[in-house]
Amino acid sequence: MIDFSLIEYMEARIKQTPLHFQRYMFPLINWEAQMLGLTGPRGIGKSTLMLQYLIENRGKKDSLYVSADHIWFATHTLVELADNFVKEGGRWLCIDEVHRYEGWSRELKQIYDTFPKLQVAFIGSSVLDINKGQADLSRRALMYHMQGLSFREYLEFKHKVKNQVYGLYEIIEGKVKLNGIEHPLPLFREYLKDGYYPFAAQGDFPQRMSQIISQTVEADIPLYADMKASTARKIKHMLGIISNQAPYKPSFEHLAQEIKVSKNNVPDYLTWLEKAGMIMQLRDGTFGMRSLGKVEKVFIDNPSLMNVLTGGNPNIGNIRETFFFNQMRANYEVYSSREADFKIDDFTFEIGGKNKSQRQIANIENGIVVKDDIEIAYKNIIPLFQFGFTY
Repeated sequence: MIDFSLIEYMEARIKQTPLHFQRYMFPLINWEAQMLGLTGPRGIGKSTLMLQYLIENRGKKDSLYVSADHIWFATHTLVELADNFVKEGGRWLCIDEVHRYEGWSRELKQIYDTFPKLQVAFIGSSVLDINKGQADLSRRALMYHMQGLSFREYLEFKHKVKNQVYGLYEIIEGKVKLNGIEHPLPLFREYLKDGYYPFAAQGDFPQRMSQIISQTVEADIPLYADMKASTARKIKHMLGIISNQAPYKPSFEHLAQEIKVSKNNVPDYLTWLEKAGMIMQLRDGTFGMRSLGKVEKVFIDNPSLMNVLTGGNPNIGNIRETFFFNQMRANYEVYSSREADFKIDDFTFEIGGKNKSQRQIANIENGIVVKDDIEIAYKNIIPLFQFGFTY
């Protein structure tokens, strides 16, 4: 029999779940899969998305939402829960905070193999790697990675204004049409400040964001990287250094000296920060795959995070580039450009304010000037905010 405390926990979470807005990932997930996993940085709405699916598409009698850090699991196992749940007619089980449960991948594999009619969804930290757990789930689980709110989503979430998604080529061709917004720039400024994270609507954003940074760097990363607390503090120090200089041209030797570690460890630390949703690494396109190219610049992951890390005083030029990179990486491979700021497919992008000239891309085929502080597109000049409509 399912412990009543777990039922109470699910009911409490359901009552707190808003239904007026769904993240972009909702229709992209194959909800019929036997096992699926959703990862992403803290605070972007992963749990809410799963609870919305339970409320709208499942019956409470055959569905169960639990958190793996619930006290019940101190003396019970995931396999035990699944066994009891199936015997009571359960068909859909969602396990949140799965990365908090020791041996999570081994038990999920056992559940998958033992209960083929049970659909399992699990939610984990963005540093979670299904290929490196105690059991390889890569052949069993469909994995989805979600990032924070796009500008388009923010307009719907905060201001109840719906707009369609536009592809890169539609944006470049000047096809973006805004519904219900006469002047988008003031709302864009709002978004850059704290709009990436849905929880900002609750208030006290800097304090809440600082807590997430600490939990991510001091708990999530050490858990998977098998680090000591002292190493986690050094990584947090590294994040502070990068935030004050981003976009940061990486110098492994300089970073190593600053945080007092071997420079051979620096690339690994940067990778963990990237996996955790704290930074982005911009690579060249040497090998045709962004994950393999040389790192040219290191960015803070998103403008809202950058705003907090810089004490509310980020450089506007850095914020603009961070926004563009962050929004476009969701659906496109973004590379560094020798002549300008970024390359995507055959296009080269130079980012700047409304007075940005064509000089740097004058001799580049398919060169695009992306300008902040303008409302409409003209020829190869595209408003920066429109690149927030790609998801």
